[in-house]
Amino acid sequence: MAKTARVRFAPSPTGELHLGNVRTALFNWLFARHYNGTFILRIEDTDVARSSEEAERAILEGLRWLGIDWDEGPGKEGSLGPYRQSDRLAIYRSHATRLLDAGLAYRCYCSTERLEEMRREQRRRDRPPRYDRRCRTLTDADRERYESQGTEPVIRFMTPGQGETSFRDLLRGEISFGNDTLDDFVIMKSDGYPTYHLASVVDDHLMEVSHVLR
Repeated sequence: MAKTARVRFAPSPTGELHLGNVRTALFNWLFARHYNGTFILRIEDTDVARSSEEAERAILEGLRWLGIDWDEGPGKEGSLGPYRQSDRLAIYRSHATRLLDAGLAYRCYCSTERLEEMRREQRRRDRPPRYDRRCRTLTDADRERYESQGTEPVIRFMTPGQGETSFRDLLRGEISFGNDTLDDFVIMKSDGYPTYHLASVVDDHLMEVSHVLR
């Protein structure tokens, strides 16, 4: 290959390995070995409520039992680590701030109750549940008022409202989505932890992942 293959297996330590995990790990491991590349093990432990050290140990032990060794990851630190997302929080916050400063993300102060009511109404009208972008146009005064009340915001990515987003998949070819079908999804939760949508993309970029096999 023109560029050394770098692939990753990125389990969440919320339980033991299951067959789907093993299949994904094996395909990535075989791909890396076939192309004399690098197999990265990344622990995606930003779900604080469900992640545990016991589950992480079970995952590592399961991979070792299967003979699936990793080139970079826990216990094999490389120059692009650390390889646990809970150790990379400052990196995600920095990238979220860059998106805010560039006008590509915004703070959302909507309560859980309002969001649930909004989704119920959308389902009643047979519409896909999607954020209505209420906080996208808040003024500085609006934000100051929410923050003075102690409301901790999430950060949402500002998806474009028109046009298409396209990319080329090595198996399926050209994939396109109408931007009007996309949601302003959350990238940082109110507790300061990133969602998968931000953390995985930032990590894949910084760890120089060349292919994503799911």
